[in-house]
Amino acid sequence: MTKKGLWSALLFSLISLFLLAGCAGTPELTAPGVTLTIDSANQPKEVSSGVQLLVLLTVLSVAPSILILMTSFTRIVIVLSLLRNALGTPSAPPTQVLVGLAMLLTFFIMSPVYNQIDKDALQPYLKGEIDQSAALSKAMQPVREFMFRQTREKDLALFVSLNGQGRPNSREDVSTIVLMPAFVISELRTAFTMGFLIYVPFLIIDMVISSVLLSMGMMMLPPSLISLPFKLLLFVMVDGWYLITQSLVMSFK
Repeated sequence: MTKKGLWSALLFSLISLFLLAGCAGTPELTAPGVTLTIDSANQPKEVSSGVQLLVLLTVLSVAPSILILMTSFTRIVIVLSLLRNALGTPSAPPTQVLVGLAMLLTFFIMSPVYNQIDKDALQPYLKGEIDQSAALSKAMQPVREFMFRQTREKDLALFVSLNGQGRPNSREDVSTIVLMPAFVISELRTAFTMGFLIYVPFLIIDMVISSVLLSMGMMMLPPSLISLPFKLLLFVMVDGWYLITQSLVMSFK
């Protein structure tokens, strides 16, 4: 049985247990180390709490994606992917390596922001000095400052106008829901600009190799097969990974 079939069978078994428990009048199911209780809601407040829990679980499922879009991860992973395509090696380095490197660089670049959040929001909240709302407000301030530094005014003005707001007088007047998409499209533009500059030298090598093969009459030989060693040689000779990493980190300064 495949993994998908196994999960389907498990889900069907759980649903069957729920139905049998309801028919037998047994509101509680037990298993070794697990107790599951099925109770009906007697008051509207209990229904509201269940809906709130469902909404919370839904938000938590998309929270990692939202947090990734609010950091330097987007720019880094796009530039590394374009670099791999420019080299002509679609499977080397593997995607897991590129994503892992992007995560490590993201932690390195965002460490000052994380340290400030820990100092101003997390530790005071754990010590009971501030409440939850104040902690969330203080935690968002360093993240907003980071996003403001990387966001173009043109992109920010676009989403301010689309949101139907007037011209803000200060950064505090710009809501986070407006700042986030402006930051994302600014990151995409910067990433593709860096990717274009990375593509240029490798494109020149491809053009030179294609011209040489054409002049020699070797039209049946794929140019990419010949240009790949030269592109790898160029990338290694200029210490490409050092330059790419340095450029990515310095682009956030």
